[in-house]
Amino acid sequence: MEQKKNLKTWLRRLGIGGFLFFLGKGIVWLLVIFGAFKAC
Repeated sequence: MEQKKNLKTWLRRLGIGGFLFFLGKGIVWLLVIFGAFKAC
């Protein structure tokens, strides 16, 4: 039971970390593209 709870917690942390990573990556790419268009 305890091991299952730890696995759930670990997967939830991994999911939140992955979401934040890809959100940040997406925002950075949008800024890069926006900056490239503004520079032209």
